[in-house]
Amino acid sequence: MLVRPSFVLGGRGMKIVFSDDELNQYMDEAVSVSHDSPVLIDKFLDNAIELDVDAICDGSEVYIGSVMQHIEEAGIHSGDSACSLPPVSISQALQDEVKEQTATIALGLGVVGLMNIQYAIYQGEIYLIEVNPRASRTVPFVSKATGVPLAKVATRVMIQGDLREALKFYDTFNVVNFDKKIMEPNLKNHVAVKEAVFPFNKLPGSDLILGPEMKSTGEVMGLSHSFGMSFAKSQFASNNEIPLKGKLFISLAQANKEEAGEIGALFSDLGFEIVATQGTHNALQKAGVNSTQVLKISEGRPNIDDMIKNGEIDIAINTSSNSASKTDARTIRQSVLRHKIPYFTTLAAAKATAMAIQELKALDGDLEPKALQDYLS
Repeated sequence: MLVRPSFVLGGRGMKIVFSDDELNQYMDEAVSVSHDSPVLIDKFLDNAIELDVDAICDGSEVYIGSVMQHIEEAGIHSGDSACSLPPVSISQALQDEVKEQTATIALGLGVVGLMNIQYAIYQGEIYLIEVNPRASRTVPFVSKATGVPLAKVATRVMIQGDLREALKFYDTFNVVNFDKKIMEPNLKNHVAVKEAVFPFNKLPGSDLILGPEMKSTGEVMGLSHSFGMSFAKSQFASNNEIPLKGKLFISLAQANKEEAGEIGALFSDLGFEIVATQGTHNALQKAGVNSTQVLKISEGRPNIDDMIKNGEIDIAINTSSNSASKTDARTIRQSVLRHKIPYFTTLAAAKATAMAIQELKALDGDLEPKALQDYLS
């Protein structure tokens, strides 16, 4: 279940609970945030893909500024998740349906100006998470990625009431043939990736695990003609340097161990040496992926914390939750942060990183800077 206090911003106090005991503990703690307001309980769609859509409506036509796919699965706050414009793994049929639903909602609500909608794709079905008839934090990112300044266009629409008139200044959009009521940007064969920037290195003792409560304090953008390279650029811009070789430490939550083989194989094929704690090591061995077992901090020495301190770990994937192996997992994450080791706390981000490394390895020479306008012209 997804539980949250009502009347809060940024997902404060929101949590995913998996058992009665966790729910009871949450209810005891929620009173300090929610006071006399109710606590909301929703069914949680596990491993769903989240989409963010920004749109402008003038009451009769709709401009779909973006359909962005979150890299992290639903359950990570939208402000903390990396996202890709256009989507990287959503079928065109589902994207078209999302656009039609967005237009239907905008016209049905009589929105004049900006609107943001968040969807989830779960087992091939589209679910509506929330509708916000306002600008969202993604508007600056989308505007730079598409060349259409959404805030300026929406302001003209609110004053003049004519979407096509407001868009006539920009040649980077198309009219889509959904009853001729929908328009969208003309992406010129480029992919933009937004990545969140976190303040963990300035907050000693903080835990870098992500969840429904927002933790990021900024964002950056990576731009190229492929998803892998754009993701790589976004990581460099957020000071999460991606190594091209070395030792990879993997520690997965119980719910993720079935995917250990896939993740391990991706990095093993890229030439990384893998070390893992016992449970993850066993899952890797069962899947036929070679790894070296390393002790948890509570199991004796030398352990994973010693390896991190000795500079033996080059990159880390740790999806352990707060409710499991609390002391060990938290200490490992803090050690990774303290020693400035690139880290990823979701399997989706780890897979994107493997794609990024593959493209970086294929580069003939260094990355060369290009102007934003080079991608839009």
